[in-house]
Amino acid sequence: MRVEIWTDVACPWCYVGRARFDRGLAAFAHRDEVEVVHRSFELNPEAENGTVPIIDAVAAQYGRTREQQVAREEQAAAMAREVGLDFRIGGRVFGNTFDVHRLIHFARSHGRQAEITDLAFRANFAEERSIYDKETLVALAVEAGLDEASARKVLDDPTAFAEDVRADERLAAEMGAGGVPFFVLNRRYGVSGVQSPETFTRALEQAWADRAAA
Repeated sequence: MRVEIWTDVACPWCYVGRARFDRGLAAFAHRDEVEVVHRSFELNPEAENGTVPIIDAVAAQYGRTREQQVAREEQAAAMAREVGLDFRIGGRVFGNTFDVHRLIHFARSHGRQAEITDLAFRANFAEERSIYDKETLVALAVEAGLDEASARKVLDDPTAFAEDVRADERLAAEMGAGGVPFFVLNRRYGVSGVQSPETFTRALEQAWADRAAA
């Protein structure tokens, strides 16, 4: 059985949602027979990489006060800590995640997609390292077990794995995914948002039962 997960590594709800999914998958009897594929989704494809603090940028984007956005960050941090994730508030910056997604596709071609996705989430939310900085991304690639020179080559070529990212985004649109996280089980069931681990386990069980009956 295949589960496809659309996320953006700049999305706090994706950070939490993936961890909850992992818990739900761990409780699924056939977890060793589930292939998990991470797919790309850009929350802000038109954004420029800069130094604008994430709280100020997102507050302006959605018409919130700074206090309201800080409260949402605190909510996300509390949810992250419930599933054992570190989450710092206030130090991240706003930017374009296209290069991160290209690097994740490069990692997938070497069987290291899950590793680098986890590392990118951790770098962004737990460590407040800029995921928009090339040297940070190269370091994450090396930590994930990828070749440094090859990772640099990918990041230096804006066309490398670009079509893979765009294909994921087109597929998300075809499936009606307007936001992330978005989980698709066997191309038949969709689960959106930050659900409980139990909800994910039930969805996996239903998809498995339907698969077996088909």
